[in-house]
Amino acid sequence: MYTITPVPNNSNELDYLEITNSSQSTFAKIYVNLGASLQELKLQGKTLIEDLHPLTYDNTYASSILFPFVNRIKDGTYQFEGNTYQFQINEIDRNNAIHGLVYNKTFQIIDQQTSEDFASVKLLYTEENESVGFPYTYAIQIEYILKDDALDINVEVTNTDSKPFPFNIGWHPYFICKDLHNSYLKFDCDKKTVFDARCITTDVVAIDIDSKSGFKIEDRMLDDCYILNSGNTLFTTPEYTLELKASSKENFLQIYMPPRANTVAIEPTTGVADSFNNKMGLQTLKPNETHQVTWNVNML
Repeated sequence: MYTITPVPNNSNELDYLEITNSSQSTFAKIYVNLGASLQELKLQGKTLIEDLHPLTYDNTYASSILFPFVNRIKDGTYQFEGNTYQFQINEIDRNNAIHGLVYNKTFQIIDQQTSEDFASVKLLYTEENESVGFPYTYAIQIEYILKDDALDINVEVTNTDSKPFPFNIGWHPYFICKDLHNSYLKFDCDKKTVFDARCITTDVVAIDIDSKSGFKIEDRMLDDCYILNSGNTLFTTPEYTLELKASSKENFLQIYMPPRANTVAIEPTTGVADSFNNKMGLQTLKPNETHQVTWNVNML
Protein backbone atom coordinates (compact mmCIF):
# COMPACT_ATOMS: atom_id res chain seq x y z
CA MET A 1 0.00 0.00 0.00
CA TYR A 2 1.28 3.46 -0.86
CA THR A 3 1.28 6.19 1.76
CA ILE A 4 1.59 9.98 1.60
CA THR A 5 3.06 11.62 4.68
CA PRO A 6 3.07 15.42 5.20
CA VAL A 7 6.17 16.67 7.04
CA PRO A 8 6.00 20.11 8.73
CA ASN A 9 8.86 22.58 9.17
CA ASN A 10 9.95 24.28 12.40
CA SER A 11 7.02 26.69 12.12
CA ASN A 12 4.61 23.74 11.94
CA GLU A 13 3.78 24.58 8.33
CA LEU A 14 3.83 21.93 5.63
CA ASP A 15 7.39 21.64 4.31
CA TYR A 16 7.33 18.56 2.11
CA LEU A 17 5.51 15.34 1.29
CA GLU A 18 6.97 11.86 1.45
CA ILE A 19 5.42 9.19 -0.76
CA THR A 20 6.41 5.56 -0.44
CA ASN A 21 5.21 2.03 -1.11
CA SER A 22 4.94 -0.61 1.59
CA SER A 23 8.35 -2.14 0.82
CA GLN A 24 10.00 1.32 0.73
CA SER A 25 11.61 0.38 -2.58
CA THR A 26 9.88 3.34 -4.24
CA PHE A 27 10.01 6.78 -2.65
CA ALA A 28 9.52 10.45 -3.54
CA LYS A 29 9.95 13.70 -1.62
CA ILE A 30 8.17 16.81 -2.89
CA TYR A 31 8.82 20.25 -1.41
CA VAL A 32 5.62 22.28 -1.64
CA ASN A 33 7.39 25.58 -0.81
CA LEU A 34 10.08 25.11 -3.46
CA GLY A 35 7.78 25.23 -6.44
CA ALA A 36 6.40 21.72 -5.75
CA SER A 37 9.79 20.36 -6.83
CA LEU A 38 10.74 16.71 -6.58
CA GLN A 39 13.86 16.60 -4.40
CA GLU A 40 14.23 12.83 -3.99
CA LEU A 41 13.19 9.87 -6.12
CA LYS A 42 13.78 6.15 -5.77
CA LEU A 43 12.28 3.53 -8.09
CA GLN A 44 12.64 -0.22 -7.55
CA GLY A 45 15.30 0.39 -4.92
CA LYS A 46 17.46 2.59 -7.20
CA THR A 47 18.09 6.17 -6.12
CA LEU A 48 17.66 8.43 -9.16
CA ILE A 49 17.30 11.89 -7.61
CA GLU A 50 18.80 13.00 -4.30
CA ASP A 51 19.75 16.11 -2.34
CA LEU A 52 22.62 17.71 -4.27
CA HIS A 53 24.61 18.80 -1.21
CA PRO A 54 26.90 20.73 -1.13
CA LEU A 55 25.11 22.42 -4.05
CA THR A 56 22.01 24.37 -3.03
CA TYR A 57 18.58 24.77 -4.60
CA ASP A 58 19.00 28.49 -5.23
CA ASN A 59 21.94 27.65 -7.50
CA THR A 60 20.77 24.40 -9.08
CA TYR A 61 16.96 24.85 -9.37
CA ALA A 62 16.96 21.07 -8.92
CA SER A 63 13.81 19.40 -10.28
CA SER A 64 12.02 22.73 -10.51
CA ILE A 65 9.16 23.30 -12.93
CA LEU A 66 10.21 26.04 -15.34
CA PHE A 67 7.44 28.49 -16.27
CA PRO A 68 6.66 30.86 -17.97
CA PHE A 69 10.09 30.52 -19.56
CA VAL A 70 12.84 27.92 -19.53
CA ASN A 71 16.55 28.50 -19.26
CA ARG A 72 17.44 32.19 -19.72
CA ILE A 73 16.25 35.46 -21.18
CA LYS A 74 19.02 37.79 -22.27
CA ASP A 75 19.06 40.95 -20.11
CA GLY A 76 15.64 39.79 -18.84
CA THR A 77 13.91 41.76 -21.58
CA TYR A 78 11.56 40.81 -24.41
CA GLN A 79 8.79 42.19 -26.60
CA PHE A 80 5.28 40.80 -26.96
CA GLU A 81 2.44 42.26 -29.01
CA GLY A 82 4.27 45.54 -29.45
CA ASN A 83 5.16 46.08 -25.79
CA THR A 84 8.53 45.71 -24.06
CA TYR A 85 8.79 43.87 -20.74
CA GLN A 86 11.57 43.51 -18.20
CA PHE A 87 11.97 40.50 -15.89
CA GLN A 88 14.01 40.78 -12.72
CA ILE A 89 17.63 39.73 -13.23
CA ASN A 90 18.31 36.68 -11.07
CA GLU A 91 21.49 35.50 -12.80
CA ILE A 92 23.52 38.51 -11.81
CA ASP A 93 26.92 37.55 -13.23
CA ARG A 94 25.49 37.07 -16.74
CA ASN A 95 22.74 39.71 -16.48
CA ASN A 96 20.01 37.22 -17.39
CA ALA A 97 16.62 36.24 -16.07
CA ILE A 98 16.70 32.50 -15.44
CA HIS A 99 14.25 29.61 -15.04
CA GLY A 100 10.93 31.39 -14.81
CA LEU A 101 8.74 32.46 -11.91
CA VAL A 102 7.36 29.42 -10.05
CA TYR A 103 10.49 27.59 -8.84
CA ASN A 104 10.18 29.21 -5.37
CA LYS A 105 6.40 29.45 -5.05
CA THR A 106 4.38 27.63 -2.41
CA PHE A 107 1.84 25.17 -3.81
CA GLN A 108 -1.31 23.91 -2.14
CA ILE A 109 -2.44 20.28 -2.10
CA ILE A 110 -5.80 19.99 -3.83
CA ASP A 111 -6.09 16.20 -4.15
CA GLN A 112 -4.31 12.99 -3.16
CA GLN A 113 -4.96 9.31 -3.67
CA THR A 114 -3.29 6.11 -2.53
CA SER A 115 -3.75 2.46 -3.44
CA GLU A 116 -1.80 -0.80 -3.59
CA ASP A 117 -0.35 0.13 -6.97
CA PHE A 118 0.23 3.89 -6.97
CA ALA A 119 -0.03 7.21 -5.17
CA SER A 120 -0.93 10.55 -6.70
CA VAL A 121 -0.91 14.09 -5.43
CA LYS A 122 -2.10 17.27 -7.15
CA LEU A 123 -0.63 20.63 -6.20
CA LEU A 124 -1.78 24.07 -7.30
CA TYR A 125 -0.31 27.54 -7.43
CA THR A 126 -2.56 30.42 -8.42
CA GLU A 127 -0.96 33.73 -9.39
CA GLU A 128 -3.49 36.47 -8.77
CA ASN A 129 -1.11 39.42 -9.17
CA GLU A 130 0.80 40.72 -12.16
CA SER A 131 4.47 39.75 -11.88
CA VAL A 132 7.43 41.95 -12.76
CA GLY A 133 8.06 41.34 -16.46
CA PHE A 134 5.01 39.11 -16.78
CA PRO A 135 1.85 41.16 -16.16
CA TYR A 136 -0.58 38.25 -16.35
CA THR A 137 -2.44 35.97 -13.97
CA TYR A 138 -2.40 32.20 -14.28
CA ALA A 139 -2.85 28.91 -12.43
CA ILE A 140 -0.39 26.02 -12.62
CA GLN A 141 -1.29 22.54 -11.44
CA ILE A 142 1.29 19.77 -11.00
CA GLU A 143 0.26 16.15 -10.51
CA TYR A 144 2.79 13.51 -9.45
CA ILE A 145 1.80 9.86 -9.96
CA LEU A 146 4.24 7.43 -8.36
CA LYS A 147 4.32 3.71 -9.22
CA ASP A 148 6.82 0.98 -8.39
CA ASP A 149 8.75 1.45 -11.63
CA ALA A 150 7.62 4.85 -12.93
CA LEU A 151 6.84 8.46 -12.20
CA ASP A 152 4.38 10.54 -14.21
CA ILE A 153 4.30 14.32 -13.95
CA ASN A 154 1.25 16.04 -15.41
CA VAL A 155 1.35 19.82 -15.66
CA GLU A 156 -1.56 22.09 -16.55
CA VAL A 157 -1.23 25.84 -17.02
CA THR A 158 -4.38 27.95 -17.31
CA ASN A 159 -4.45 31.56 -18.45
CA THR A 160 -6.77 33.25 -15.92
CA ASP A 161 -6.08 36.70 -17.36
CA SER A 162 -8.03 38.69 -19.94
CA LYS A 163 -4.93 38.92 -22.17
CA PRO A 164 -2.92 36.26 -24.04
CA PHE A 165 0.63 35.62 -22.85
CA PRO A 166 3.79 33.98 -24.23
CA PHE A 167 5.21 30.91 -22.53
CA ASN A 168 7.14 27.72 -22.61
CA ILE A 169 7.62 25.11 -19.92
CA GLY A 170 10.19 22.62 -18.72
CA TRP A 171 11.43 20.37 -15.95
CA HIS A 172 14.92 20.58 -14.41
CA PRO A 173 15.76 17.18 -12.80
CA TYR A 174 19.29 16.05 -11.92
CA PHE A 175 19.86 12.30 -12.08
CA ILE A 176 22.61 10.52 -10.19
CA CYS A 177 24.47 7.27 -10.75
CA LYS A 178 27.65 5.65 -9.48
CA ASP A 179 29.47 5.75 -12.82
CA LEU A 180 28.48 8.60 -15.12
CA HIS A 181 31.67 8.09 -17.16
CA ASN A 182 30.32 4.75 -18.45
CA SER A 183 26.75 5.90 -18.93
CA TYR A 184 24.97 6.61 -22.23
CA LEU A 185 22.39 9.04 -23.57
CA LYS A 186 20.27 8.19 -26.58
CA PHE A 187 17.74 10.38 -28.39
CA ASP A 188 16.66 11.18 -31.93
CA CYS A 189 18.34 14.45 -32.88
CA ASP A 190 20.23 16.04 -35.75
CA LYS A 191 20.45 19.66 -34.54
CA LYS A 192 21.58 21.52 -31.44
CA THR A 193 21.69 25.15 -30.41
CA VAL A 194 24.83 27.24 -30.03
CA PHE A 195 25.35 29.28 -26.85
CA ASP A 196 27.40 32.41 -26.31
CA ALA A 197 29.42 33.12 -23.15
CA ARG A 198 26.20 34.11 -21.35
CA CYS A 199 24.49 30.80 -22.28
CA ILE A 200 22.15 32.60 -24.69
CA THR A 201 21.13 30.87 -27.93
CA THR A 202 22.88 32.40 -30.94
CA ASP A 203 22.52 29.76 -33.67
CA VAL A 204 21.45 26.25 -34.63
CA VAL A 205 23.92 23.74 -36.10
CA ALA A 206 23.63 20.26 -37.56
CA ILE A 207 25.10 17.40 -35.56
CA ASP A 208 25.53 13.68 -36.12
CA ILE A 209 24.25 11.50 -33.27
CA ASP A 210 23.48 7.83 -33.88
CA SER A 211 19.85 7.54 -32.80
CA LYS A 212 20.30 3.79 -32.24
CA SER A 213 23.37 3.83 -30.01
CA GLY A 214 23.49 7.42 -28.73
CA PHE A 215 26.73 8.53 -27.11
CA LYS A 216 28.82 7.58 -24.13
CA ILE A 217 29.19 10.41 -21.63
CA GLU A 218 32.81 9.65 -20.67
CA ASP A 219 34.67 12.89 -19.93
CA ARG A 220 32.27 15.22 -21.73
CA MET A 221 31.47 18.43 -19.85
CA LEU A 222 27.99 18.90 -21.22
CA ASP A 223 25.99 22.11 -21.25
CA ASP A 224 24.03 21.72 -24.46
CA CYS A 225 20.52 22.04 -25.83
CA TYR A 226 19.41 19.46 -28.40
CA ILE A 227 16.48 19.86 -30.78
CA LEU A 228 14.70 16.52 -30.64
CA ASN A 229 12.77 14.75 -33.38
CA SER A 230 10.73 12.87 -30.77
CA GLY A 231 9.96 13.17 -27.08
CA ASN A 232 11.87 10.05 -25.99
CA THR A 233 15.26 10.00 -24.24
CA LEU A 234 17.11 6.96 -22.91
CA PHE A 235 19.61 7.25 -20.05
CA THR A 236 21.58 4.04 -19.53
CA THR A 237 23.93 3.62 -16.58
CA PRO A 238 25.76 0.56 -15.17
CA GLU A 239 23.07 0.47 -12.44
CA TYR A 240 19.83 1.21 -14.26
CA THR A 241 18.20 2.33 -17.50
CA LEU A 242 15.65 5.14 -17.59
CA GLU A 243 13.30 6.20 -20.35
CA LEU A 244 12.22 9.83 -20.17
CA LYS A 245 9.22 10.71 -22.34
CA ALA A 246 7.63 14.09 -23.06
CA SER A 247 4.17 14.61 -24.56
CA SER A 248 4.82 18.02 -26.15
CA LYS A 249 4.78 18.55 -29.92
CA GLU A 250 8.08 20.43 -29.97
CA ASN A 251 10.77 18.91 -27.77
CA PHE A 252 14.13 20.21 -26.65
CA LEU A 253 16.57 18.58 -24.27
CA GLN A 254 19.01 20.51 -22.11
CA ILE A 255 21.90 18.40 -20.81
CA TYR A 256 24.02 19.98 -18.08
CA MET A 257 26.72 18.60 -15.81
CA PRO A 258 27.04 20.53 -12.53
CA PRO A 259 30.19 20.68 -10.39
CA ARG A 260 29.23 17.46 -8.59
CA ALA A 261 30.46 13.97 -9.40
CA ASN A 262 28.19 11.47 -11.17
CA THR A 263 25.35 13.96 -11.53
CA VAL A 264 23.69 15.13 -14.74
CA ALA A 265 20.69 17.34 -15.46
CA ILE A 266 18.48 15.91 -18.20
CA GLU A 267 15.87 18.58 -18.81
CA PRO A 268 12.87 18.17 -21.14
CA THR A 269 11.62 21.56 -22.30
CA THR A 270 9.30 23.08 -24.89
CA GLY A 271 11.67 25.95 -25.70
CA VAL A 272 15.30 27.08 -25.61
CA ALA A 273 17.39 29.78 -23.98
CA ASP A 274 16.08 33.24 -24.89
CA SER A 275 13.02 31.79 -26.64
CA PHE A 276 10.99 34.87 -25.68
CA ASN A 277 13.22 36.70 -28.19
CA ASN A 278 14.29 34.06 -30.74
CA LYS A 279 10.79 32.43 -30.71
CA MET A 280 12.14 28.83 -30.77
CA GLY A 281 9.40 26.77 -29.15
CA LEU A 282 7.56 29.87 -27.96
CA GLN A 283 3.80 29.44 -27.58
CA THR A 284 0.92 31.76 -26.75
CA LEU A 285 -1.84 30.90 -24.30
CA LYS A 286 -5.13 32.71 -24.79
CA PRO A 287 -7.46 33.76 -21.95
CA ASN A 288 -9.24 30.81 -20.29
CA GLU A 289 -7.18 28.30 -22.27
CA THR A 290 -5.23 25.47 -20.61
CA HIS A 291 -1.98 23.96 -21.81
CA GLN A 292 -1.04 20.42 -20.75
CA VAL A 293 2.26 18.55 -20.80
CA THR A 294 3.25 15.19 -19.33
CA TRP A 295 6.69 13.83 -18.52
CA ASN A 296 7.15 10.14 -17.79
CA VAL A 297 10.16 8.54 -16.07
CA ASN A 298 10.15 4.77 -16.57
CA MET A 299 12.60 2.14 -15.29
CA LEU A 300 13.39 -0.37 -18.02
